[in-house]
Amino acid sequence: MSKSSKQGLRFRRTSGLISLAALLSARSVPAQSAPVSPDRPWHSVAERQIEEDARRLLDYRPWHSSGDHEIEADPRNFADSRFGIDPAKGYSLGELIDLAETHHPATRVAWERARAQAAALGIATSELYPTLAAAALSQTSRSEVLFGNSFFGQVIQDFQLELSLNYTVFDFGARAGRINAASAQVLAANFAFNDTHRKIIYEVQRAYYRLLSSMGQEEAARASLSNAQAVQEAAEQRLANGLATLPDVLEARSATAQADYDLQAILGAEEIARGDLATAVGTSATAVIHVQPLDQVPTPESVADTVEGAINRALGQRPDLMQQVAAIRSANATVKEARAAYYPALSLNISPALPSLYGLQQPNPWSHTADLTGGLAFNLEWTTFDGGARKSRLAQAQADVRAAEAQADVTLDEIADEVWAAYSNLNTAFRQRRAAVALLEAASQSYSAALESYNYGLRTLLDVTAAQRTLAQARSADVQARTAVLSAFADLAFTTGDSIQANKGRPRP
Repeated sequence: MSKSSKQGLRFRRTSGLISLAALLSARSVPAQSAPVSPDRPWHSVAERQIEEDARRLLDYRPWHSSGDHEIEADPRNFADSRFGIDPAKGYSLGELIDLAETHHPATRVAWERARAQAAALGIATSELYPTLAAAALSQTSRSEVLFGNSFFGQVIQDFQLELSLNYTVFDFGARAGRINAASAQVLAANFAFNDTHRKIIYEVQRAYYRLLSSMGQEEAARASLSNAQAVQEAAEQRLANGLATLPDVLEARSATAQADYDLQAILGAEEIARGDLATAVGTSATAVIHVQPLDQVPTPESVADTVEGAINRALGQRPDLMQQVAAIRSANATVKEARAAYYPALSLNISPALPSLYGLQQPNPWSHTADLTGGLAFNLEWTTFDGGARKSRLAQAQADVRAAEAQADVTLDEIADEVWAAYSNLNTAFRQRRAAVALLEAASQSYSAALESYNYGLRTLLDVTAAQRTLAQARSADVQARTAVLSAFADLAFTTGDSIQANKGRPRP
C-alpha cells in the first residue's frame, strides 16, 4: 500500500470517529418538541434552563452599552437594573417623572430602536460612496511539463496584491429613494421614542393621582370612623343614663364596624396604588415611595384654553401622528426607488493588481517577474423583462402610500375625538368639584346639627347615623372630585401632547 493510500485510510477512519462522536453527543442533547399531551402542563430540561435565566433577570440587566462599545452579555458584566428610592423623602410628581424617564426600561427600548434605525440610514447613505476591497493571495503549484520526449519538473510561486474598487455612477434615483426612506424611518423612530416618553409620563401621572386619591380616601375614612365612634360613645352614654335603648347602641356599634371595614378596604387599595406607582416609575413594586399629601397638591379651578385650540395644538405636536406622517414620506421614497428599477444602472469597477511570480523549471535556475496588471470595466445593467415584477413592486409601493395617508386621516379624527372627550371630562370634573364642595359643607353641618340634637334628645340615633353616612359619602366624593380634576388635566395633556413639550432638554435615558 502506498503512503498516500495509508494517509487516505487514516483520514477516513478519523472522520468516521469524529462523525460517531458528534452523533452520540447530539443524541445526548434534549430535542425540542411540543407537549406530549393536552391534559397536563409541559415541563422539561429546557424549561428549567429558561427559569434559571429568568431568575437572573431579577438581579441583573441583560445588556447595556457604553458609548459605541457593546458589552458582551455575560452575567459578570450585568449592571443592577434597580435605582435608589429614598424611603424617607416625599417625592413630587415632577421628580417621579424624571426618575421614570431616566430609568424606565421602555425608554431604553425606544432609544435603542431609534439608534438602530439611524445606523440603517448610515448603511443606506454608504451606497453613495465607492467600495474598496483589498486581497493578498499566495499560491504554489508543482507539475511535470512534457518537453520533447522528456518530463521536466516545474514550480511556480505566485504572490499577488489586488485592489477592487466598485462605484455606482448613476441609477436614476434608486439610491436616493432608499436613503430618503431610511431617513423618514429615522424620524418615525424618533417620534416613537417621544411617544414612549409621553405614555410613560401619563402612566406616572395616573398612578400618582390614584395614590393621592387612595390617601385622601384613607383620611376621609379615618374621619368617618372617628365620627362613628363619637356617635357610639354618645349612644352608650345615653344608654347608661337611661335615655337610649340597647338597639340604638347596637346600631351605633354596627356603624362603627362598617366604618372600620371601609377603612381596611381603602388601606388595601392604597397598597396596590403604591405598587402601581413604583412600577410606573420603573422600579420594583415593593419599593416604598412617599408622595405629597393631597392637601398640598394645588387643584386647578379652570382651563384657560378652548377646545379648538387644544385640538389644533394636538394635531401639530402629537408624536404618534408625526410618526405616521414620516411613514407617508418613507412610502413615497419607496415609490421613487420602485420607479428607478425601470431604468438602467451604470457601475464602474477598477481592479489593479501587483503580481510577483517566481518559477523554477529544471534544470534551469529560478526566474522572477513582477508587473502591474488589472482591469477597468463599466457595467451597464438594464432589466428589459422580469415578468411584471417591477410593475407589481411599483403598484405595491403606491398602495402603501395611499394606505399610510388613509391611516393618518384616521388618526387625525381619533386625536380630535380624544381631545374633545378629555376637554369635556375636564369641564365635568370642574362642575363635580364645585358640587362636591357644597355637598361636603352641607353634610358637615347636617352631621354636627344631628349629633348635637341627639345629645339633647331631639333627634333619634337613626337620624344621626344617616347624617354620618351622608358625611362619609360627601368626604369620599370630595376626594374623588379633587383627584378627578387632576386626572382630567393629565388626560388633556396626554391627548394634546403637551406633557412632553415641557421636557425639552431632559437627559436621555
